[in-house]
Amino acid sequence: MAGIPALGYQNYEEVITKNIFYIDKTNFISEWWDAMDKVTLITRPRRFGKTLNMSTIECFFSNKYAGRSDLFEDKAVWEAKDADGAYKYRHLQGTFPVIFLSFASVKTGEMEGIKTAVKQIVAELYRKHRDMMSDAVFDDSDREYYSNITDTMSDETVLRAVNRLSEYMEKRYGKKAIILLDEYDTPMQEAWLSDCWDEAVSFFRRFFDATFKTNDHVNRGIITGITRISKESIFSGMNNLKVVTSTSDKYADCFGFSEDEVFAALDDKGLGSEKQEVKRWYDGFTFGSHSDIYNPWSILSFIENGAKYEPYWANTSSNGLVNSLIQKGNTEIKQTMESLLTGGSFDAQIDEQIVFSQLEDNVGAVWSLLLATGYLRIEKLNYEGKFHKPVYTLRLTNMEVENMFSDMVKGWFDSDSAKTPYNGFIKAMLADDIKAMNHYMNRVALATFSSFDSGTRPSEYTEPERFYHGFVLGLIVDLADRYTVTSNRESGFGRYDVMLEPLGRNDDAIIIEFKVYDPDEEQTLDDTVQTALAQIEEKHYSAALEAKGISPGRIRRYGFAFRGKECRIGKQDN
Repeated sequence: MAGIPALGYQNYEEVITKNIFYIDKTNFISEWWDAMDKVTLITRPRRFGKTLNMSTIECFFSNKYAGRSDLFEDKAVWEAKDADGAYKYRHLQGTFPVIFLSFASVKTGEMEGIKTAVKQIVAELYRKHRDMMSDAVFDDSDREYYSNITDTMSDETVLRAVNRLSEYMEKRYGKKAIILLDEYDTPMQEAWLSDCWDEAVSFFRRFFDATFKTNDHVNRGIITGITRISKESIFSGMNNLKVVTSTSDKYADCFGFSEDEVFAALDDKGLGSEKQEVKRWYDGFTFGSHSDIYNPWSILSFIENGAKYEPYWANTSSNGLVNSLIQKGNTEIKQTMESLLTGGSFDAQIDEQIVFSQLEDNVGAVWSLLLATGYLRIEKLNYEGKFHKPVYTLRLTNMEVENMFSDMVKGWFDSDSAKTPYNGFIKAMLADDIKAMNHYMNRVALATFSSFDSGTRPSEYTEPERFYHGFVLGLIVDLADRYTVTSNRESGFGRYDVMLEPLGRNDDAIIIEFKVYDPDEEQTLDDTVQTALAQIEEKHYSAALEAKGISPGRIRRYGFAFRGKECRIGKQDN
């Protein structure tokens, strides 16, 4: 476990030869080999050692590393023995042709760019193995084909290029190739964000089919990614595919650090006193029945940065897909996020096959994605109903993830303070300045409505709902140190929209009711404001606050009326 706690090393040979901090995960090699699965798809959140494990597989099996026992001496796979006491896996080291490619760099925003990036990756793969073409087993037609695999090859050529390379390897080395594909779903996520999903599905379905399904020259294959994209989308007909997701027990301890491993590393670095705070910040991941799993990136960053607590893992990508889904999500998504940001949990049925086309319309698909990407953790599993369907209790994974979402929500409002003076509105509300509240709120609504209302079917009714639930999320983030912020909870004879319960004795409590202007019922926005205020009084929403000892004189009541992007705020006198 000793070594330099350096970041960014994903090549196993480099990690070992440069004495980089490494926790032995070579048991993955033996478990995978013994499983005998033809093609294995393994999904894990980013920065959980997928690429390093793939590199470890390459270094162990590839004939490029023949005779490199020094890379595995004293490791679990090297010391493993069979029932007769013989070393079980040593004879396999360096004995197979291996094809290793990664789509991690395919992050362009349109389909032609995605195809070009894949062609460049495959062309580089051919250049890496070109020395084998000097062997006498190949003729001129083989060498001509090989030389035509370039960055400018046709779409049809690149689709079958990996299949053809494995054929050449079997011809040269007399063994079928092991094919490793890392980060297979990166281009698929980019395609969804860039509105070229259908074209990408068609392209990659044919690529995966030729590489893994109809390839007679593959010994075994491993595919890794963050999400399990639905089989119908790109793995159609691949009956030889073994899928291992984060809810599977298979390989559960092969990715990420266990709590024992983390605590031993902290002791080794003289940081044993930080164990419980490290647990609060970075624990929480669960793979199968294995709980208390930590993200390696966060732990190594924490050690390397002198025990400074920061959201290291959560800040290693833009989180653009997650941000978009929550910001533009419906009322149910925003209400659930309100609960999660205040330490709550919720129950959901999870389908681990992510159907990207359903993300804007299916709330369950969103929670499935957040679980797969590591932002939610499973707290409890129950089986309900006649068919014993699994229902998961989910919550935010840890303090690091909570910090990330807090920053994300704040960014919706204050990314450009000149256009979205959100903090100005909060200050005006705390000061009970109705005139300033109206001024700021109209500017906030004008600037941010479009961000919350761009779902597939926005309407005059749903737009304000999306906006004010996003607004409540912002209140949770900005006022968490002064108020308990809740929404859509029962009090009195109904459900209020927003309630701010002060944590100290110097602040007033606040009740907010939102109303959409109804031209059939009201003549002006002022009428709508009065309707909202009347509802607060008639439903006695203040009951929950009064029951906690807050006097009616310390409870402010505001009515918010919306008409399109126009807002009017009024206050009820005590």
